[in-house]
Amino acid sequence: MRMTTSTINNSPTLVNAAFPFINHKQEIVLIFLSSWLIALAAQVSIPLKPVPLTGQTFAVLFIAALLGKKRGTLTVMTYLAQGALGLPVFASGKSGMYHIIGPSGGYLFGFVLAAFVVGWLSEKGWDRKFVRSTIAMLIGNLFIYGCGLPWLANFIGWQNILRVGFYPFILGDIIKIMLAAAFLPSGWILLKPRKSSKSNPV
Repeated sequence: MRMTTSTINNSPTLVNAAFPFINHKQEIVLIFLSSWLIALAAQVSIPLKPVPLTGQTFAVLFIAALLGKKRGTLTVMTYLAQGALGLPVFASGKSGMYHIIGPSGGYLFGFVLAAFVVGWLSEKGWDRKFVRSTIAMLIGNLFIYGCGLPWLANFIGWQNILRVGFYPFILGDIIKIMLAAAFLPSGWILLKPRKSSKSNPV
């Protein structure tokens, strides 16, 4: 399966622009490699209870913006499936269905929605400028909290969810979002000389 020019124009993510012709096997490899990057980021963890602060959010939002809604969503679903099957991809090398249905499970499912939304916004060009990229990441983060907090309330009660599941993560999330939002426009700037050289061969 090869991507056509019209597909690229409809989904102008950074990866599509850098690698416009990706076949089916390469796409599978790309999705698995990206899922392992999320797993690697998850190991950067501050062990808060009951939900740890990890690099997962940064990786999910950033990869979704790079890959677009379809590939980004498939990447996160692949990551979750690997963890559910027992691979040590979750925070602190943990795995298993407990982490899917446990206190942090809502945040994990929120990653899927966030990946779709951020990927979709990137396909609309929101990854080209820092401000719009930041807004896209913030919207994605809202979907993560929108799933994570109600789920967490089942374990600790509604009266505790902001204190336990929101306030401890605000500063870390802002830093991660700012970093991810800064990298994306930088990638487009670095890609411009390459695109120019292709369009103007010597």
